[in-house]
Amino acid sequence: MLSIEERRAAIERDGAVLSVARQCELLELNRSTLYYEPRVEDALNIKLMNIIDQVHTDEPCYGYRKMTELLQRDGHEVNRKRVARLMKVMGVSALYCTKKPNLSAPGHKIYPYLIRGMEICRPNQVWGVDITYIRMRSGFLYLVAILDWFSRYVLAWRLSNSLEVSFCVDALQAALKIATPEIHNSDQGSQFGSADYTRLLDQSKVAISMDGRGRAFDNIFTERLWRTVKYEEVYLKDYAGGREAQSSLGNYFERYNTMRPHQSLEYFTPAEVYEGKKKTSLLLKQKISPHGGKQATLGAIAPSVEDHHLSLGSEWS
Repeated sequence: MLSIEERRAAIERDGAVLSVARQCELLELNRSTLYYEPRVEDALNIKLMNIIDQVHTDEPCYGYRKMTELLQRDGHEVNRKRVARLMKVMGVSALYCTKKPNLSAPGHKIYPYLIRGMEICRPNQVWGVDITYIRMRSGFLYLVAILDWFSRYVLAWRLSNSLEVSFCVDALQAALKIATPEIHNSDQGSQFGSADYTRLLDQSKVAISMDGRGRAFDNIFTERLWRTVKYEEVYLKDYAGGREAQSSLGNYFERYNTMRPHQSLEYFTPAEVYEGKKKTSLLLKQKISPHGGKQATLGAIAPSVEDHHLSLGSEWS
């Protein structure tokens, strides 16, 4: 099956025998995906978004009100409406430690959270997926990654200049070429509840699990991945454009999977654990607590969820 980007590239616009609409139909490509052009933010908004990103990485429970207060204290003339809009553009929302009303995007099915109380004890038992904001010298991108929860192995990742579902579908297709999980967990975002995305999971007979809306610890492993990626890679670099970001992140994820030892993995690498080259002890077994997040079998190696309350993070120009 061709990826979304390959299908977009295959469309002939000028002098084609078939209309663009018919080509999209034959390639099973949504026309809105073909024509979508992301909104360009001005330099000041990009600066504000970069600040918001770093604050959110350090303090994921901050909503737009508190974020506005911090920006104003730092001398930025912004109001809540502007900050709320920028956070929406970034795909950033506050993570809560208590249950909030269901405010999910309309138009797609919401699946139950399947992994509460489950012991995560083997690769491909649970995969998690999430999207984060990636800053550049001028502009920004979105990064999606699919993570094996047991081994912390990044199975696939993609960059995009928009929040259209296509780059998430591409990442899932790539991950499913490696293996098939028992459970796929995500937030309630429109990308992961879309027909194109859930169809791939249904076809592979994967159980679909979704976090509670805005719940702080339902997807804690991916939140930790974002913090690691940003402090070890993104914040140390000043990407000139998408091509540089693509290349640099590619090198980083290769090192992350194959060279970077994890304390929570008894200092093995994600690849060693995922591929079964290193046998881990019972210290690696983790249990998802009744209120979301992780509870360790033995807390000396893997602290409880409460210990992490304040430590959670196309075509290129």
